[in-house]
Amino acid sequence: MSFELHILGSGAALPTAKRQATAQYINCNERHILIDCAEGTQQQLRKYSLKLQKIQFILISHLHGDHFFGLPGLLSTMHLLGRNKKLHIFGPPGLETLMKAMLAAGGHPLQFDITFQTVEPGPKQLIFEDRLIAIHAFALKHRIPTIGYRIDEKPKLLNLDKAAVAAAGLRIEDLPKLKAGISIERDGKKYNYKKYTLPAQATYSYAYCSDTKPSPNYLEAIDGVDLLYHEATFTQQHLERAKSTFHSTAQQAGQQASNANCKHLLLGHFSSRYDDTEQHLDEARQMHSNVAAAEDGMHIVLGKWLPIFGNADKKLAPPEQK
Repeated sequence: MSFELHILGSGAALPTAKRQATAQYINCNERHILIDCAEGTQQQLRKYSLKLQKIQFILISHLHGDHFFGLPGLLSTMHLLGRNKKLHIFGPPGLETLMKAMLAAGGHPLQFDITFQTVEPGPKQLIFEDRLIAIHAFALKHRIPTIGYRIDEKPKLLNLDKAAVAAAGLRIEDLPKLKAGISIERDGKKYNYKKYTLPAQATYSYAYCSDTKPSPNYLEAIDGVDLLYHEATFTQQHLERAKSTFHSTAQQAGQQASNANCKHLLLGHFSSRYDDTEQHLDEARQMHSNVAAAEDGMHIVLGKWLPIFGNADKKLAPPEQK
């Protein structure tokens, strides 16, 4: 099992030939999650060979069109392809009413179950968990109610030291307890789990901060994440524009990542006024050492950072394309 991030769209409101508007696809231990769904998202899923019918959860940050205009079309396509699995959609107040009205206007009700969960922007709150992952939501600071999301893997089971287990003659029914870190006793003899196990596979976390101006209010929610995606719509040259539109500059994104002790920072949501992201990277690296710029088609496996991320004094290699 792995934790993988696919960037489907890395641009801001105006799509360009290089960048679609915001959408991301995550596979975290076979939990398939779509974060935001700009116009053209289903085409991006096909372009990068990602199966849209696998999506189980959709997380919408806010009701600006470049973050949800692709959702009605995606739902319709799922229906046309015969989907019969339930879909869970999380988003801000108004999303459910809006989606139902748009779908009803087409006169073709969907033939699969959708559950909408309204997320009221506020302090960090748990919105989903199972035995492998947990998803939290938290308020960002934008012109309209906007939600950030954090996905954490839960601690994994210990690995077995097969040689030690075999030498001790332990039974199959003993193994789940050892992997869970529970010592066992058999025939008056105690078996300390530490002697028969190896360290568990590492776990990772990811936080998504879409449109927002920098604020201390969401730092606790993203504290210590392995990978932070943070909008960097502007450079410092357009700082006043960033302030007036409740967006962030790359330097501010780097400062937020540093303040929250985030291990790696991925910049995105770039304004179409910029031809490249070199200035964004230079500014963010003044504040944080591990920074990369999102590109459409980028594929990151958490824990396998290179060549996406490098030291601050090294030029990044081109992103891996799927």
